[in-house]
Amino acid sequence: MKKLKLVALALTIVSFSANAQDESSMDTRDELQFGAKIGLNYANVYDSKGEEFDADAKFGMAIGGFISIPIGTYIGVQPEVLYSQKGFRATGKILGLNYDFTRTTSYLDIPLYFALKPSEFITILAGPQFSYLLSKKDVFATTVTTIEQEQEFENDNIRKNTLGASLGVDINIGHLVFGARANWDLQENNGDGTSTTPRYKNQWLQATVGFKF
Repeated sequence: MKKLKLVALALTIVSFSANAQDESSMDTRDELQFGAKIGLNYANVYDSKGEEFDADAKFGMAIGGFISIPIGTYIGVQPEVLYSQKGFRATGKILGLNYDFTRTTSYLDIPLYFALKPSEFITILAGPQFSYLLSKKDVFATTVTTIEQEQEFENDNIRKNTLGASLGVDINIGHLVFGARANWDLQENNGDGTSTTPRYKNQWLQATVGFKF
């Protein structure tokens, strides 16, 4: 009798495990899904006029959410909203003193992706991205002094914002999403309604981990 109970318990456990495994491997490509994500940017700037300009990349935070909207099983759209830190670092010498300059710019990034879903595990993404400048912080440090300057912006003028492009891929494992992106500005913008300066545009790589609901 005890053996029969053990066999019944074992069969129940196996059946439960099989059902759970089937549910976790269900194809959700044609379902509306919401998600949150967090990760890092590796950002720098480039000279859009092609002249010599050297800067070092810096790390920043990226955090936000997304909506996966299916258009059938294999294609869809995926808008995202992210708080995204960019900027660059530069070093040099002035008046005989070595200096370290760091600029951190904080943006609200809104990419609108076209999504190609060849399998339930992989999503290929590409589309435009609008970046709204929220704040800028400069830190200039030498061996004798450190100067910090921070500025916040109100984006009441649409020309204060920058159009860019983004390419990426998501790896979907159950509810987890591992994302990689390559992003760059397409538009020059001075933040005051003109588009002449600065000519140094943002470019950044992004790695995130997310959770789909």
